[in-house]
Amino acid sequence: MNTTSDHAALKFTPDLQCQPDVTAFFDEQTNTISYIVKDPQSAACAIIDSVLDIDYAAARITHESADKLIKHIRDKQLDLQWIIETHVHADHLSAAPYIQQELGGKLGICEHITVVQNTFGKIFNEGTEFQRDGSQFDRLFSDGDQYAIGSMTAHVLHTPGHTPACTTHVIGNCAFVGDTLFMPDSGSGRADFPGGDARALYRSMRRVMSLPESIRVFMCHDYGKGGREIQWESTIGAQRASNIHVNDQVSEEEFVKMREEADQGLSAPRLIIPALQVNMRAGEIPADDAGNPVLKVPLNGL
Repeated sequence: MNTTSDHAALKFTPDLQCQPDVTAFFDEQTNTISYIVKDPQSAACAIIDSVLDIDYAAARITHESADKLIKHIRDKQLDLQWIIETHVHADHLSAAPYIQQELGGKLGICEHITVVQNTFGKIFNEGTEFQRDGSQFDRLFSDGDQYAIGSMTAHVLHTPGHTPACTTHVIGNCAFVGDTLFMPDSGSGRADFPGGDARALYRSMRRVMSLPESIRVFMCHDYGKGGREIQWESTIGAQRASNIHVNDQVSEEEFVKMREEADQGLSAPRLIIPALQVNMRAGEIPADDAGNPVLKVPLNGL
């Protein structure tokens, strides 16, 4: 499958004068960073990549991580306008429906969610009642789309490779890259999931790196490489200079060879089975015929 974006050039000029207030929330169980992005000119805000807590062994869902986001928004008297998913995560569950129920806001994801839904709808043997048209979400973003968070304009880049439905959201002088990029000492996300593509990932990363060097870059995950403290913010300049996988000196062929070889040694994410089933449904937990929440485990399917 060719997941490379047909829109390599940037269609906008980032507003470097707009400096969103960014608050990060680190989830230790999944090494995920969620963000609240606030308009400095108003109470409007967005949440990017929320986390729903799951004890998989005990088959129990809780909301501690999401409640921290909700408490922050209520304490600061913010107006939640958007709940953004940078992609369909395979390593944590989205808390979007729970947050939306508590605070409102529109839920958005890339339009290529339909590719993911078709792929994993087959793997999980979902019936015809599972809609594969992205209708579980309020907004399906195309490359180049814009949306407003108060006075701020957010710009959407389709950045496939890790998955077909990955996006980067550029808001003022900030870029939220999901799993497309990691901190410079950690490189890049994997590209071996169904629909992943190392070549497309390289082109997506280089497209992100065409943004101004002063742009602040916010990652969705960090694992404290070499025992360092967890970090989640970099800059385009730092990524171009020192990202170990895709700095300015690394060619596309070099990256593809490295990424494909590295992916062969990776194990599946611990929560991939529940995460994919939930996240392709916009965070809703599937139910059996009696309406009880239930998860499937397709053997030898992934």
